[in-house]
Order: sequence, then C-alpha cells, then structure tokens
Amino acid sequence: MIHLAARTHVMRDTAADPLAAYRRLNVEGTQTLTHAAQAAGVRRFIFLSSIKVNGESTTLRPYTENDAPYPEDPYGVSKREAELALRAAAAGMETVVLRPPLLYGPGVKGNFLRLMRATERGVPLPLGSIQNHRSLLYLDNLVDAMIVCLDHPAAAGQTYLLADDEDPSTPELVRAIAAALHKRARLIGFPPQLLKIAGAVTGKSAAVSRLLGSLQIDSSKIRGELGWQPRYALAEGLRQTAEWYYRTLAADIRT
Repeated sequence: MIHLAARTHVMRDTAADPLAAYRRLNVEGTQTLTHAAQAAGVRRFIFLSSIKVNGESTTLRPYTENDAPYPEDPYGVSKREAELALRAAAAGMETVVLRPPLLYGPGVKGNFLRLMRATERGVPLPLGSIQNHRSLLYLDNLVDAMIVCLDHPAAAGQTYLLADDEDPSTPELVRAIAAALHKRARLIGFPPQLLKIAGAVTGKSAAVSRLLGSLQIDSSKIRGELGWQPRYALAEGLRQTAEWYYRTLAADIRT
C-alpha cells in the first residue's frame, strides 16, 4: 500500500491555525489509514513524507537519513509527526518512509509551474547571480522508487531520501527549463542580498530563500541497499514536463 494523500505546502495559507489544519489530515489521517490497512491485512505500508522533515536548507553537505529531523514550518512538522504516528501504530506491518525534495513532471503546480510560465513568456528573471544547489526529483523517478520499495525485502522499516542525479543551481534550472520549452532564458544578474530585501518587503521571504539557498540530498542509501537509480535525467524530465505544459496551454487557449 502507498499513502500519498496530504495537505501539501500552502503558499498563502488562510487557516486560522495552519499547524492544526496540517495535523488533521497529515497526522490524524495517516493514523486512521494505518489502522484501516492493518485491519485489511496490508503487509507493507509506504508513506510519502518530505525532505522538509530534515529542514529547509543545507550548507556544508547534503542531508542524509542519519541527520536529526529539523522541520521548520507547519507542513514539515506535520510530516515528521505523521512518520512517528505511522511507526507507532503499524504493529505487525512493514513500513517504508520516503522523503523526496521538490517534485516536477506533468501536472506540476506551485512555484515550479510559475517559473515555467515566466520562462515561457520571456519574463526577465533577476536570478542570474545566484550560486546554489538544489536537489529535485522527477515524478517517474519517484514512481520507480515506490515500486522498488513495495517488494524489496531490505526496504522494510527503512527511511529513504530520494533525489535525481543532478543538483542544479537556480540559474541552471531556469536555463534547463528554457531549453525544454525551446525558449531563451532571460536571466539578469542581481545581488542576492537585494533579492532578500525585496522578499522581506513583499512578504515573500520564504519563496526568495528557496530560490537563493541550497538544499541537497544524498540518496546513496536507497541506491546501495535497494539498487534504485533515477532512470530519467533532468533534461528528459523537463522535456516531458514541457510537452505537458504546451498541451495544457493549447487546451486552455481552445477553451
């Protein structure tokens, strides 16, 4: 069994108590589903968590499974609590926890889709001076990992961090998206410190921090123990994402 349902990261959360809202679905929902799975005789329960359980950024080295969890926002806190609730309630049932970074692929939403739209429309982006590294995971690579975890004996009881092979910088990602869209990347060099100030003034500090900072994942554990490897490189994943984007754009124009 694979559990994917969640209240995901909300950019403009209108809930009076965001943490309570996340807990209702992500923690209490996971507990309820765990008990139902046990009653149904499910042998193995795979839970899609998030790298936000580890934290929001890396500096000296990538995150590994050995790092102490340090979630910094309500979503990350709820995912960590859901992991603990699953382990506590899953007596007699094998569990596997997967922590992916930002996912992309057909159907992508949020900031990644906004970045695609801006790139496709030729919007100048003041991101050319950013020097960082951010791990990503293509959707089909995640699906492959989940399939491996369903049956591999060594996966039982484990937590795995997942990532593609490449950790592009923000400017490199914009250029790769532009190439997939057959557009020219319009990147402007702009001091990162001024971007931080702009983010603070506009109330978008968190979004700016993600653009500026690094978040890298060491996925060697799942590769070594289960033999999983990402089948799709960044360029191919973005190519398929761009094809979906243009199909969706064409459909929107027709309607």
